[in-house]
Amino acid sequence: MNTMAAEELPAVSVIMPVLNEERHLRTAVRRILEQEYAGAMEVVIALGPSTDRTDAIAAELAAEDPRVRTVPNPTGRTPAGLNAAIRASTHPIVVRVDGHGLLTPGYIATAVRLLGEMDAANVGGIMHAEGESEWEKAVAAAMTSKIGVGNAAFHTGGLAGPAETVYLGVFRREVLERLGGYNEEFVRAQDWELNYRIRQEGGLIWFTPQLRVTYRPRPSVRALAKQYKDYGRWRRVVTRYHRGSVNLRYLAPPAALTAVVLGTLLGVLVHPAFLILPGGYLAGILGGSLVEGRGLSGRARAQLPVALATMHLSWGWGFLTSPRKLARTVIASTAAAVAVPERTS
Repeated sequence: MNTMAAEELPAVSVIMPVLNEERHLRTAVRRILEQEYAGAMEVVIALGPSTDRTDAIAAELAAEDPRVRTVPNPTGRTPAGLNAAIRASTHPIVVRVDGHGLLTPGYIATAVRLLGEMDAANVGGIMHAEGESEWEKAVAAAMTSKIGVGNAAFHTGGLAGPAETVYLGVFRREVLERLGGYNEEFVRAQDWELNYRIRQEGGLIWFTPQLRVTYRPRPSVRALAKQYKDYGRWRRVVTRYHRGSVNLRYLAPPAALTAVVLGTLLGVLVHPAFLILPGGYLAGILGGSLVEGRGLSGRARAQLPVALATMHLSWGWGFLTSPRKLARTVIASTAAAVAVPERTS
């Protein structure tokens, strides 16, 4: 437990980019304000062009608590909203939270303590997916299983230690300002890209299972497919922009998609023996669902194979079809796109 007096604890800025988050925003902000952290805290919400009641709810939250305020994010893009919130915030520790992410008790106090103890640039923990509907519960099971997301510790858990990336993150402000904040060209994968730059500079990214953020999964197959297609598309951009950053985990979904498509075509056009490829994938998904679906209701368990296949194949499709012009755009604009001006206060 951190025994420092309140005046000795560093002040914390919580930044939150939001777009169409009326369903979870009030709960997400309440979880922040309820954190038992003795130091000063502010919450800066970057408002994208929502079409629901997100802006109205954010205005209510700001009126109810002086620690909450809002800034505009006209593009609605996550990295632009993050940078806008960073510029508008004032404190030396920056905590990233999403509008559908719910901090668990003690999150901020633990993260601040670990930043100091580990001399880290960024600390973070587990993206604990937790569904409300039966479909969301199936997606949550897929997102917290190795068959769904591989060996990523921030999804499945693991021992504390240095990591390539963590979920969301708690940063030292000087690190963000020195590196120019988030690269606004990365519509997705901006966290991974920023953490890669931190590591290239010699900074420590520290993962700990002590830090957990409850995450609400996408509410439909279509929304999940779009999410994972975008993940794959932009992770391919990261591998083009940062040579040598690719690993086998990122290649598994495109390999699975290629095997399923080619095996099906060759099985129909050449010889049925090739159907072993899509058949083997289907068998693996069904077998994995039997293991990972323990504890789910019958309806959620029946939807788990659909969730797993949607995540794998959409990610693979996004990775394989990611246009090269995205990488060229990122490389050409990096020098000007990510600057976070130093504070004048």
